[in-house]
Formats: sequence, structure tokens, C-alpha cells
Amino acid sequence: MADTLEFNEIYQEVKGSMNDGRLRLSRQGVIFKNSKTGKVDNIQASELAEGVWRRVALGHGLKLLTKNGHVYKYDGFRESEFDKLSDFFKAHYCLELAEKDLCVKGWNWGTVRFGGQLLSFDIGEQPVFEIPLSNVSQCTTGKNEVTLEFHQNDDAEVSLMEVRFYVPPTQEDGVDPVEAFAQNVLSKADVIQATGDAICIFRELQCLTPRGRYDIRIYPTFLHLHGKTFDYKIPYTTVLRLFLLPHKDQRQMFFVISLDPPIKQGQTRYHFLILLFSKDEDISLTLNMNEEEVEKRFEGRLTKNMSGSLYEMVSRVMKALVNRKITVPGNFQGHSGAQCITCSYKASSGLLYPLERGFIYVHKPPVHIRFDEISFVNFARGTTTTRSFDFEIETKQGTQYTFSSIEREEYGKLFDFVNAKKLNIKNRGLKEGMKQSYDEYADSDEDQHDAYLERMKEEGKIREENANDSSDGSGEETDESFNPGEEDDDVAEEFDSNASASSSSGDGDSDRDDKKPAKKAKIVKERKPRKKQPESKKGKDPNAPKRPMSAYMLWLNASREKIKSDHPGISITDLSKKAGELWKAMSKEKKEEWDRKAEDARRDYEKAMKEYSVGSKAESHRGERSKKKKKKQEKQMKGKGDKKGATSKSSSSKSPAKNASDSFKSREFVSSDESSSAESKKEDSEEEGAASPPPSSEDSASGSD
Repeated sequence: MADTLEFNEIYQEVKGSMNDGRLRLSRQGVIFKNSKTGKVDNIQASELAEGVWRRVALGHGLKLLTKNGHVYKYDGFRESEFDKLSDFFKAHYCLELAEKDLCVKGWNWGTVRFGGQLLSFDIGEQPVFEIPLSNVSQCTTGKNEVTLEFHQNDDAEVSLMEVRFYVPPTQEDGVDPVEAFAQNVLSKADVIQATGDAICIFRELQCLTPRGRYDIRIYPTFLHLHGKTFDYKIPYTTVLRLFLLPHKDQRQMFFVISLDPPIKQGQTRYHFLILLFSKDEDISLTLNMNEEEVEKRFEGRLTKNMSGSLYEMVSRVMKALVNRKITVPGNFQGHSGAQCITCSYKASSGLLYPLERGFIYVHKPPVHIRFDEISFVNFARGTTTTRSFDFEIETKQGTQYTFSSIEREEYGKLFDFVNAKKLNIKNRGLKEGMKQSYDEYADSDEDQHDAYLERMKEEGKIREENANDSSDGSGEETDESFNPGEEDDDVAEEFDSNASASSSSGDGDSDRDDKKPAKKAKIVKERKPRKKQPESKKGKDPNAPKRPMSAYMLWLNASREKIKSDHPGISITDLSKKAGELWKAMSKEKKEEWDRKAEDARRDYEKAMKEYSVGSKAESHRGERSKKKKKKQEKQMKGKGDKKGATSKSSSSKSPAKNASDSFKSREFVSSDESSSAESKKEDSEEEGAASPPPSSEDSASGSD
């Protein structure tokens, strides 16, 4: 026979809810590991008192009773597994696995039996239902009646909250059956009553979850959080794990208490209790017990008088009372030397701690993920910037957690840690390439993104130039904007097979000579927009007054350094989010101060703009006068040239027919005689033009007009 038996998909009944997990039976005892919380129940073989096999809603179940009265129920077995379990119990535990069926008659009267921490309602010898007394939150009595109230089950859609038992009177003198019933229930019920003095009290501790400052009173069996608005009583049996985590600034410490079931505040459930301590806070603590009681109960883990850092005292006392180890960060060290990574989860910024057996994120909302429940992890490129990446975790239950905005310098350290823990990496091939050369990954990412940005910028510049050309369009700018089109035509002709036939050049040069100017025009086309680009932005005067800032921007500029000092290492995006939250939470009185400053800045801006507009108008007026004067001079010079040309034309009009015929002949077809005669005539016309008297004042005036 095998020494161990293992069963998957077994359900343990705990406080009315069914938690799935794995059950393992060995020679040493029975071990059940909860898949949801990772909590392990270990029952030693020597503690087992009874084993019962019965039919339940989920097939067949196994009920185990221990010698100290605890009851454990496991459901989800198949009927065929009874023989295997029965033989195993006989061989290794020396117990008979009894078969007992539940009574299904539907009667509502019977006998109540108390066995250990279990209330059993029986009809005859068959049980109808059983109530674990640890589920009872309150027990009240009336005339011939006992009322049991239960803790609310957060995992179930419908919870049983109250059961009433009618207890008939008896003829026995001196014994009240109602009181006897209530005492049996209260002796085993999970009723928290603050009886006696607290072992110690910690005053005004800062609590992040639930938020506020609380006095923590330490009792032997539970923890009492006393705040201004809410009180919480937390039994030590609900504490799953304890974490002590250093803050990234190395000046503060987080103390995290994991709870199952969670504490409730209205409809909100808090699965984690997070306390924040400063390392500089010290305390001297005296326990409200004598030295013999302290030594007997805590066996040297605590002493009556202790002193040290506040976080050390709280964690030491909790460890001794809860009797659980405190989890601290392992060997992981980030790029900045801290044992955590700054990131964002959902809408809030926080810290991700890689532990030896899992990850924990603090603080809003707190998340703890064990390695054994992780299906795979994934390194994803950041969606908003190339300077960060996302770290995704998917569990075996299909839940996905995405921690975003992680600085890319942390990538190498985090990947090495995940690889060393042998977690499945979804995109392993790609990431191994990145691991070999992390800088290569960053450069390729950055270059690709920047190339896209450059392309978009160029398109934006072209659109901006076109808009400026269409809005400012003077005659000269119209010609320049049209020139590229002409150059395109020249370039097209250069590569056309009939380029020589379509050439419009009249210089008689070869095709090779015709192509050279086209190439020069192409170069000019490419460089012209870049040279003209600064000129198109002449509308923005650097001497013009700057626009005033809003009240929020004035406050942000004044408070930026303070926010950075309060949150060291905070990124620009997180700083903006934090500033928005602080501004939103600011009172109206404080905002009015910045509104006044913004109003003063606006008035100063309007005053400066008036002065600037007056000066700019005067300057523009002077510029217009100088332009008009320059244009007048140019027209005068042009008029003189036109007059000179008119006199030369009148002198050469003696032989109009011959000149007309000569003007239509090209230079190649003019004979030598004709060319010589034309040259002589040209010289004669020039002499006549030189001998003609200068124009009168009236002619010059008319020409200038």
C-alpha cells in the first residue's frame, strides 16, 4: 500500500464556505492546502480521534474529529474512493472509517448534542445538521428560547445569520435548560469580548488601510483597533501572514497583516491591515503581566520591559501572539539599490516587493501573489512612453495583474529575479534577447518610436508651411510656392525619354547641358522650405509679454519641490497625478490665495500688452513709411529706364519693316551681311539715343506717375 494519498479539487468547509485545495494523507498526518489563500492545515496522525464517511451535496465527504475537539470537513470525493481511504485509515491511523448518512426526514424537532466545537442536531441516531460553534458571533436567551447569531460569510451569496431553538421546560429543580444550552454554546463560540486589561497599548499609529490613526490594544486572543470613527476586533486566528517591508526612501517601514476573513467597514472589505512607521520613532514598552506569566506564555520571545524602534516592538509583539513568521524582502535589489520597484497598479502609484515566495504590492489596493499560484508572467512595452514597461502576472485561476510605469532601468534586475525563481515567462524568446543586451532593447525601442515622431513632425511642418503660405500670400511668396511645381516638371522631363524634344531652351546647348540646371533646381527645392521655415514664424515676437499662468500652475511651481521631497523618486507622471489630488483636496480658502495671485498676474499681463501694442504700432508705422519711400524710389528709377527705352525705339523706327523681319529671325539663320548691317544699324541707333536731349521735367513727372 502506498504511504501517501493525494486528492486534487477537494473542498474544505470553513465557516459555511467551501474552499478548494489539495488534500494529502501520509503516515505523519493529513495536510490540506487552500488554493485561494495558501493556508495549510496540518493534522497530526496522533491527534485523530474519529473519521466519518458520508454522502453530501458535492458527492461524498470526509469528516475528521481530533482529540482536542476540532472538526475538519472535506468534500468532493468519489464513491469509489471509499475503499482506498478506509484501508489507508486502518493501516496508518488505526481508525475505522465509519459510514454515517444524514437524516433527510425534514423534521424540525430532535436532540441537540455538543461534541467538542460542534453542535449537532440529531433525530434518533442520525444527524440532521451540524453547526461549528466557532461560527457563532452572539448567543442570547429568552423564555424557553435560545437565539444563535453567526458571522457574515463574505464568500457566499446568501449567508445564514440566525437560528432559534425552542427548549421545552423540564421538571428538574435548580437546572435551567435554556441557561445550560447557552453556556455550552458560549464556551466554544467565537464571541469577542474585551474582558480584562490589554497586554499592551500602542497609541495613535498611522494606518494606511483602513485609513486613519488608531490605538491598537493587544489582548491575549484578539487585536483591537480603536479609531475616532470605527472599531475593529481582529482575532489572531484570522491572521494569515505578517510582512515587514522597508520603504524606498529608507526612512519608513510598512508592517502588513494579511487577514482571512477580512475586516468589514460597510460594504468594503479589508484583506490587509497596513501600518506605516518612521524608523526614527522609539518606544519603551511595559507588558501588563508579571515576569513569570510573560516567561511562561511567551517562552523568552518577549520580556516585561522592552525598548527600541516602534516598528520593531509592534512586529515583535505580533509575532509572539500570532505565532507566525514575519516575511521580509529577500535578495532582490533594484536599480536604485532599494528592495522594491516603483510602479502603478490600476489608478494608484505604489511599491512592488519581490519576495522569496511571491510578490506583494502596497498599498492601494494591496495585492499579494504567491509563486505557486502564478501561471506565467509577461514583460510588455509601456503604452504611453518608451522609458517604462509593464509587468503582467496571470494566475492559474485566470486573474491578471498589470503593474505599469516601471522604469526601464529596473528591467534587467526584475527579469533576472523572475528567471531565477523559474517562473514561466510568456515572451521568453524575446526577453532573452533583451537580457543579453538590455541597452540594445532600449535603443531599438527608442529609435523606432523617435523615427515615427520625426515623420509626424515633418508632416506637421509641411501643413504649417502650407497654412502660412495661404494666409500670408504675397506676390513674391506666391512665386516661391509655385517654383517647386516648375522644378518638378523639369525633373520629370529629365527622366523622360523625349526630354530633348520637349526642352524649351533656346541656347542651343546639348541635352547634357539642359539636365544640369534641372539638378540644381532639385537641390534648391529641397533646401528652400528649410531656409524659409524660420521666416514663416516671424509672427511670434520674443519681446511680447508672456501669457499669465493659472492659479493651479502657480501653485504647482511653488509646491513641486516639496512634493518631490515628500515622495523621493517619484516620476513626472506620478508627480502630476499627486499634484492634481492635492489641489483637488485643498480647501477653498487656500485656493482663493492662488486665485488672487493669478488675477494679479492677469492684470499685469494686460497692462504689459497695452504698452507692447502701442510700441509695436509705432514701429510698424515707421516701417510702412520706409517701405513706401523705398517703393517710390524704385518706381522713379523704373520710369527713367522706360523713358530711355522709348527714345531708342523712336530713333530705330525709321525702317520698321526691316526691323520687324529681322526680329523674327534666329541667330543661326542670319547671314553674315545681314548681321553686319544689323550691327551697324544698332550702333547708329545708340548714337542717336546718346545725342537726344534729356527728358523735360514734365516728362519725368509723368513717367514717375
